[in-house]
Amino acid sequence: MNRVYGVIGIKAKMANWNADFTGRPKSTSNGDIFGSDKALKYPMKQMWENKGKKVLFIKSWKEQKSSTVPKQLGERYAQLFKEIDKKSTTTKEVMTNLFECIDVKNFGATFAVEGQNISITGAVQFGQGFNKFDDTNIEIQDILSPFTDSTKEDAKQSTLGTKITVDEAHYFYGFSINPNNYNEYKEVLGSDFNGYTKEDYKEFKKVALVSATAYSTNSKFGCENEFALFVECKDKDTYLPDLSEYIKFDSDKREVDLSEIEELVGDRGEIEVYSNPYKLKVITTKIHKNIFTNEEI
Repeated sequence: MNRVYGVIGIKAKMANWNADFTGRPKSTSNGDIFGSDKALKYPMKQMWENKGKKVLFIKSWKEQKSSTVPKQLGERYAQLFKEIDKKSTTTKEVMTNLFECIDVKNFGATFAVEGQNISITGAVQFGQGFNKFDDTNIEIQDILSPFTDSTKEDAKQSTLGTKITVDEAHYFYGFSINPNNYNEYKEVLGSDFNGYTKEDYKEFKKVALVSATAYSTNSKFGCENEFALFVECKDKDTYLPDLSEYIKFDSDKREVDLSEIEELVGDRGEIEVYSNPYKLKVITTKIHKNIFTNEEI
């Protein structure tokens, strides 16, 4: 398959899509709110794991000295396959197993455990998802706990907490898929390794459309997939920039204008668009589908 470029749009309504270590929505030094690529990848990996697929880079737990702690990378690998033997386990064997993990097949891996040091540049690469909504406000809610502070013996009042959200934000992530990233591994792993295939792309596309909507936690409730754009290049030598930079978003109308992207792509790729037609208007002349039903609009 040839390269694929695209954009994934996430809406946050009274929610916190990606918090920094202070609990506030992640932002640049000049105040622009954005979501990291890790925030987008996590619900994708969670959805894959819920479907029974092998996912390596996701937190799992073990009991240790009467407490529960996260597993180390080698322990997570052993959970999915078998423990690495420093004397008998080959790098080819480990690499073959890594590519069986759907998150590694898409996003790559840095696998550094005793006896193995493998780095795989993923076929799928995301940029940072910047909020294009003009009037985003940060809301801070005080939350009263039903319990007193356990560190204070004379505490007579229950503790206070906070919940920090945005009133509304619209994040747009540019991404690219370059199957050629895995060409070098075909020689190492042999004929059984087919690289990044159309089937891999279909699996990625499925979670790209719904994983944020499916992933509901207290802070993420209100975050959902509202837009997706896929450009399948017709020629292997077609190269495109970060398409999220060419999206025009009208905050008042909640409207996405794709005219610049359509002009940029021209006849070099097939454009397919998905959106939430009930909350978002999209100006496009290309194939446009309902993100919930996959029916053409």
